[in-house]
Amino acid sequence: MTASPAAVGSRPNRAVLLTVTCLGQFMVLLDNTIVGAALPDMQHRLHTQLTGLQWIVDAYVLLVAMLLLSGGIFADRFGRKRVYLTGVAVFTAASVLCTLAPSLGWLVAGRVLQGIGAAALSPASLALLAAAHPVPQERIKAIGLWAGFSGIGLAAGPVAGGVLTDAFGWPAIFLVNLPIGVVLLLVGLRSLEETRNPSAPAIDIPGTVLSVLGVGALTYGLIEGGARGWTSPVILGSFTAAVILLAAFVAVEARRSAPMLPLRLFRQRLFTVSNTAMVVVGFALMGSSFFFSQFFVYVQGSSILRAGLQTLPVSLAMVVVSPYAGRLAARYGFRIVVTAGLALAGLGLLALGLVHADTGYGNVWWRLGVVGIGFALTLSPLTGAAIQAVSPQEGGLASGISGTTRQIGAVLGVAVLGAVVRTRQSGGASFETGLNSAFLAAGTVTLATAVFTGLWLARSTKPAESSAAPQRATGPDAVTTPNEASTNSR
Repeated sequence: MTASPAAVGSRPNRAVLLTVTCLGQFMVLLDNTIVGAALPDMQHRLHTQLTGLQWIVDAYVLLVAMLLLSGGIFADRFGRKRVYLTGVAVFTAASVLCTLAPSLGWLVAGRVLQGIGAAALSPASLALLAAAHPVPQERIKAIGLWAGFSGIGLAAGPVAGGVLTDAFGWPAIFLVNLPIGVVLLLVGLRSLEETRNPSAPAIDIPGTVLSVLGVGALTYGLIEGGARGWTSPVILGSFTAAVILLAAFVAVEARRSAPMLPLRLFRQRLFTVSNTAMVVVGFALMGSSFFFSQFFVYVQGSSILRAGLQTLPVSLAMVVVSPYAGRLAARYGFRIVVTAGLALAGLGLLALGLVHADTGYGNVWWRLGVVGIGFALTLSPLTGAAIQAVSPQEGGLASGISGTTRQIGAVLGVAVLGAVVRTRQSGGASFETGLNSAFLAAGTVTLATAVFTGLWLARSTKPAESSAAPQRATGPDAVTTPNEASTNSR
């Protein structure tokens, strides 16, 4: 990595850099949770069904999942400041498009653009921060602040979403990004220094395109299958296309000298098991969170504002517990902490599957809290386990892949659990019954994964460093980052 003296310059410049990068990541994480609070209002005002709401969420998550690794490589090759500010500009413009969207189609298009912007903004923000702090101890502190401050967005989302939607309607949740984006662009253009890595690997365009198309086709089949019929030609065709495209992706990645997803890493059991568990974490966490506000509004009759506040125990628990998860894993080992976390989350989801319209909130909030605590105990240790399985030069890459697998799980969670609800409703069940089935399914899968990790998530032998392997990132800073977007923390 090369960096100009100014890029690692004075502490005031570093303070500005830390503020700009934290605020950018805050905006991305805020968007993850603020949308959930507005889904009932979107359904009412846009006259859409559950399928439409699934696309509003998954259009964004799908693009983030598939472009996250490529976004980090873009930042290294073409300049971290340039890619970061481009990501901010795209995300902000897309937020305005979402605000002004006259129909579901325009809103989904805006969400796609938001995902593209986030996939550039998020890894570039961390790469900028890491490049400005070459001393490992200072870098770890800076990334800790970056993760902690930006993580506030997770907790602020439900409350902000409830307040804004209740007062102004769902478009306001996207408009809030406009002033943040404008400030970031104005300050970033004047204060950020450009850094890049001339030896960064080439961008894997075939792998990126095939992964987006393959997972996109699979998502389309899962979301639309409930509405169009699982045996309709369109749905069967989408599943067939997904299999072909993903098989082509694997074949292409196996033959490229610098693939976006090095398949050789999955020869390490620890790496494979940790990323498999991360898929389930994304699946169960995002898939269940998609329905939280809808449960309180449509089943229990809460207002949108009240529903936003009622979902808060999940994100608050995650913000409070996440900083301690890595320390617990360091003391007791990945297997104990991850297994305990998945078991807690699974039990919490099963408990949510037993709530009904007349269940008092005093008997609901603790179930949400248990879910949040459980998943908070898994995210950082699973990323740490993936990094432990690879050579030090590939720590950042392993962290990025961990984040990507979580996002893929999130895409599938919204699609699959939504399909569970639609299937139950098509069979004559109520929306409440469908939600119970979805929570029970998520809890069952999570508990099964707890057993799986308890048996297989053991510390592996440290692999020998391979000089032939593409060395995309170093790992010390990536280990400390709970947000798995840290693909390029060099």
